[in-house]
Amino acid sequence: MKTITFIRHGKSSWDYQVSDLDRPLKERGINDTKLVAEEFKNSGYTVDFIYSSPANRALHTSMIFTRVLDFELNNFKVRKMLYDFSGESVLKFIKSIEDKYHHILIFGHNYAFTTLVNTLGDTYIENVPTAGLIQIEFDIHNWYALQKGKTIKTILPKELR
Repeated sequence: MKTITFIRHGKSSWDYQVSDLDRPLKERGINDTKLVAEEFKNSGYTVDFIYSSPANRALHTSMIFTRVLDFELNNFKVRKMLYDFSGESVLKFIKSIEDKYHHILIFGHNYAFTTLVNTLGDTYIENVPTAGLIQIEFDIHNWYALQKGKTIKTILPKELR
């Protein structure tokens, strides 16, 4: 059994003249991420590894989660393939994950995440909002054999405010 928890980065700011990679989180993005991370922590899931896009907004979101979960940073990596908006690169990345990991968290972007959770999960989600979390479980033993799974958890910040 394998599980992927997709977390879209928190609400980012367009107030600064920086590259897309460098856009920071807004205060609302930070607060929403904390709410979702606390709710996820209370679910009691064990996470094996966390991967993040190198974009500032995704990386900051992932760091909030690692702090809330008291997660060991030895099991955290930034991957350029996750800075993807179509989902193709993210899917290729997932299929390359080491099989010793059973539950991974991935921090990234739309439209990739909305596309992937609808392609891989069994619940239609119109749009994964900023700081939204969607968890999908797969009846597989190897990541390269990724197929349709079961959407088992959805945590949206607007439901927690």
